[in-house]
Amino acid sequence: MNGKTIITVFDYGAGNMHSLLKALDIGADVEVRLQTDPEAALETDALVLPGVGAFSNAAGRLASGAPAMRDAILGGLPTLCICLGMQLLFDDSEEGPGAGLGVIPGHVRRLRAKRVPQIGWNEVESLDEALPQVAYFANSYVCDPDDPDCITAYTTHERDRFASVVTVANTIGVQFHPEKSSRAGVSFVRDFVNGVIR
Repeated sequence: MNGKTIITVFDYGAGNMHSLLKALDIGADVEVRLQTDPEAALETDALVLPGVGAFSNAAGRLASGAPAMRDAILGGLPTLCICLGMQLLFDDSEEGPGAGLGVIPGHVRRLRAKRVPQIGWNEVESLDEALPQVAYFANSYVCDPDDPDCITAYTTHERDRFASVVTVANTIGVQFHPEKSSRAGVSFVRDFVNGVIR
């Protein structure tokens, strides 16, 4: 590579990621790249699976490189997974057909609430001071891991308490959108980048 730390955002082709790219681009030592090829996306210092799109479409875009991406994540590639990106760490989703990466055994289910989608600010229940205590959510589906030990934070929407942060290997998945969660959320993203700078 070129001496810079490469942060690659896998692009599902589903929407505007301007806020996320801006939060990741912290200075001259970092190069942020968009990549649509799932295997080429692994030629990087850190991977980001963003929170834009539908599960089935994103799973389809990942399918050709899913085994390699799963192995890279479980092998320790630093990875930040946001909203849909977090859901793709799991086996499958009630949202529609398609296989997730299967990094974390479990499923993605619809929120058990009258008001769906959840759109707006909500609390993040965690003792980890690196996480925002309040964050911006935009989701109809949530992750249900088989083993709750991977859960590092919870959030409650109406009466449905769900995993809002999961960790495995060097990967963190967040159900909220940190890039839209004011200063604390952007700081969280930048802390992730700073943690992988060579």
